[in-house]
Amino acid sequence: MNECAYGRSKGDGESEECIAELDAALRAHGLTLPSLGVDPVTYAGGQPYTLISLGNCNTATARALAAVLRHAAGEGRVEG
Repeated sequence: MNECAYGRSKGDGESEECIAELDAALRAHGLTLPSLGVDPVTYAGGQPYTLISLGNCNTATARALAAVLRHAAGEGRVEG
């Protein structure tokens, strides 16, 4: 299980570190999620852990992200 999603509490800097790590990994594949950030509802609610909002993206970015994930899963198809 990913430590970015589970295992550390709100306010310990982990969310910003995870966002930066995910952003760098996406950019290494030429992808940008412009709305990537901390879900503001996290701070208002009773969630024990910060939620990361991936936000919205256009269809070209969604297809490119799907291609990268398929490739990483071993399907080998990098299209998009």
